[in-house]
Amino acid sequence: QVRMVESGGGSVQAGGSLRLSCAVSGLTFGTNAMGWFRQAPGKEREFVATIGWSSIAIYYADSVKGRFTISRDNAKNTVFLELNSLKPDDTAVYYCAAGFLPITTKAGYKYWGQGTQVTVSS
Repeated sequence: QVRMVESGGGSVQAGGSLRLSCAVSGLTFGTNAMGWFRQAPGKEREFVATIGWSSIAIYYADSVKGRFTISRDNAKNTVFLELNSLKPDDTAVYYCAAGFLPITTKAGYKYWGQGTQVTVSS
């Protein structure tokens, strides 16, 4: 059974930082692409970042480029998302996802975590 557990969310002021983690079990982590998505209230779930199994292929949404950093530790079956220079518009539930390729669409990911809340106040 695949299990994906996000952690590290919280409430911060604008300009602050957070580091999200997603611990994965039940699948061959080192052969899966990992993605982060987010969903704000009343909005569609949107792509944030993705990383290929070897950490060579990395893509970001334009809205987070230069502020967020995705990374992974295949030895620990964990993917990270470093969030810096946070803005109120970054407020959302952040989800990690596992898929075959590092693509930017939700349909490309088979397994999802339960999400972690990030709230940024102005």
